[in-house]
Amino acid sequence: MRNNWIIWVVITVILISLFSNFNFPTNTNAIDYSEFVTQVKAGQVSRVSVDGLTISGEYTSGGTFETIRPAISDDNLMNDLVANNVQVVGVLPEERGILTQLLIATFPVIIFVLIFSYLMRQQAGGGGKNNPFNFGKSRAKKIMEKDLDITFNDVAGVDEAKQELEEIVEFLKMPDKFHEVGGKIPKGVLMSGAPGTGKTLLARATAGEAKVPFFYMSGSDFVEMFVGVGASRVRDLFEQARKNAPCIIFIDEIDAVGRQRGTGLGGGHDEREQTLNQILVEMDGFDSKLGIIVIAATNRADVLDPALLRPGRFDRQVMVDLPDINGRVAILEVHTKKITLDSNVNLHDIAKGTPGFSGADLANLVNEASLITVRENLKKVNMICLEKARDKIIMGPERKSIMMDDKEKLNTANHEAGHAIIGFLMPGHDKVYKVSIIPRGRALGITTFLPEKDKYSHSKETLLSSICTLFGGRIAEELINGEDNITTGAQNDIERASHIARMMVTKWGFSRDLGPINYHDQDKEVFLGKSFAHHGFEVSQTTAQKVDEEVKYIITQCYERSRKILTDNIDKLHIMAEMLMSHETIDSEQVKAVMDGTLKAEDKDEKVELKEA
Repeated sequence: MRNNWIIWVVITVILISLFSNFNFPTNTNAIDYSEFVTQVKAGQVSRVSVDGLTISGEYTSGGTFETIRPAISDDNLMNDLVANNVQVVGVLPEERGILTQLLIATFPVIIFVLIFSYLMRQQAGGGGKNNPFNFGKSRAKKIMEKDLDITFNDVAGVDEAKQELEEIVEFLKMPDKFHEVGGKIPKGVLMSGAPGTGKTLLARATAGEAKVPFFYMSGSDFVEMFVGVGASRVRDLFEQARKNAPCIIFIDEIDAVGRQRGTGLGGGHDEREQTLNQILVEMDGFDSKLGIIVIAATNRADVLDPALLRPGRFDRQVMVDLPDINGRVAILEVHTKKITLDSNVNLHDIAKGTPGFSGADLANLVNEASLITVRENLKKVNMICLEKARDKIIMGPERKSIMMDDKEKLNTANHEAGHAIIGFLMPGHDKVYKVSIIPRGRALGITTFLPEKDKYSHSKETLLSSICTLFGGRIAEELINGEDNITTGAQNDIERASHIARMMVTKWGFSRDLGPINYHDQDKEVFLGKSFAHHGFEVSQTTAQKVDEEVKYIITQCYERSRKILTDNIDKLHIMAEMLMSHETIDSEQVKAVMDGTLKAEDKDEKVELKEA
């Protein structure tokens, strides 16, 4: 505001100085020149003042007048004035000073310079993100240390990643401790992992622990339609960081600008590549003693340019994995601190039933359970609410608005019962969790399996069991309805089974004849950070034919194996389908009762207490 007032004061002074040098018209009575001459000859004029072509005067009777003499010669005017005793007064032309003349001459230039200086100051000072002169400035969100309320205590389930970052925190707090022994802290830390595992939260917690400013920017914020804007924003970001050192720069989704160079259509003039080049230069240029740490996050570390990953740039790579069961318990404890839990809630059981969930998924689960609690007018979140929330996330929301007739409903029940029976009997397969014929998402019914413990690899037996289970629904329809009356409900099952079988042959080496050789073309999509010149490897037509034969052999063997199992357990298939028709959803205990023979066709409603989902 102070700078704006100064500008307006200067403009006002200049205008007053200019206006004071101009003669403005008065309210004097204006008459024609011919009338003026007549009045002079009639003796009605007592005094005149001549200023160039302008003649002003006074009447003998009082009053004033003014007239303009035509630009023609009138030699008799002076004689008439003298003859009629008119007092003639001459006016010298006013001479303007040098300063005034300079002001008049330079006035437009001064105004232009002032406006330009004002706009430049607005650009240098930010001026808002909508300022048209501000597109080259960094759009990083600056969070000062006093506003960072997240620490490592708020992060759970990623203990190994926290240990890697604790050294960064110690350096930012006590840099002299490292400098005394000549040690250099890594300039950059690259965190990679699946979406929702807490990479951004870890970066903010690191800044919160170290009590230093935190600059947050997404990789896509660098690149615009204007050439050079990305590089300009990188320079401005690091310039701001130097002024606020020690600090942390966090670049989220760095693969947006950090993909391998030479893969775009623009060559070396590609805007994304120029931005990446500037990031490489800036990270290589600043001194590690300044205390600037660059943290980046991505879930596509495989497509990043090798220059980003070399020592001196992102020296340290931290893998943020999906949490194990202990990590999930810790994450659930963090997210349930602010909600009221019922005494029957067992977070360990919830964690055990959520393998493969990320931290974001678990936070969503707790939030969904809270919403269900409010919807059912309860005061505390109980175990049933948490299980309903888990079912909604795993199986999708219920679509009870879809009305199926009894024939289609029975076909869906047979289909899902086929999945459940094969999954229950196959060795190495995950445990049946729930079977439902309530439409969820895009499926008319769903059978859910949950592993009893976390898995990090899969055996050949497990993969074959998965294929057999996927075909259970299709075979159940075929056995009950006949081959000519099977439906399209197994479309997704066939796709998934075919994919597993092809991966077994081409990628995992589970083939009879082809052996442990990789035939999987990983570089098919060149625009995902891969080079145009490298398209993977080609296989001969003979080998491709053998691959197809091996895939078909696996599918055929699994299909026949599932058919035999369901044929031998056709009575259990009918019982389970009837249970689904009556109750729509059954759980693992009810499936086990059917498969153990505890529940028979004639007493299925009495021997087992059916549980509603």
